[in-house]
Amino acid sequence: QVQLVESGGGLVQAGDSLRLSCAVSGLTLDVNVMGWFRRTPGKEREFVARIGWNSGRQIYADSLMGRFAISRVKASNMIYLQMNNLNSEDTAVYYCAAGSNIWSSDPRDFRVWGQGTQVTVSS
Repeated sequence: QVQLVESGGGLVQAGDSLRLSCAVSGLTLDVNVMGWFRRTPGKEREFVARIGWNSGRQIYADSLMGRFAISRVKASNMIYLQMNNLNSEDTAVYYCAAGSNIWSSDPRDFRVWGQGTQVTVSS
């Protein structure tokens, strides 16, 4: 059974950088893509970035491209999200997720989710 545990969230100031980590365990053969999503109160879960677990191909939300970078280290079953030049609009709970459809950024196509890590950016 796939399990995901996020870490690295916290309180930072606008303009700072932060790196989130996601530890993956129980990986199964049907997991082909890992993603990062975020949610703010009153809003739907928002796609941030995804990466093909085998291919390493990265896809980003248009609004975040250039500031955020997703990566994975297969040898240690880790997923990372590097976030640069943070602003108050990046304040959210960030979730790591695993799915099978490498072409989708729809959260409904990701079947396993971590518990989330809070990122708060003060202006």
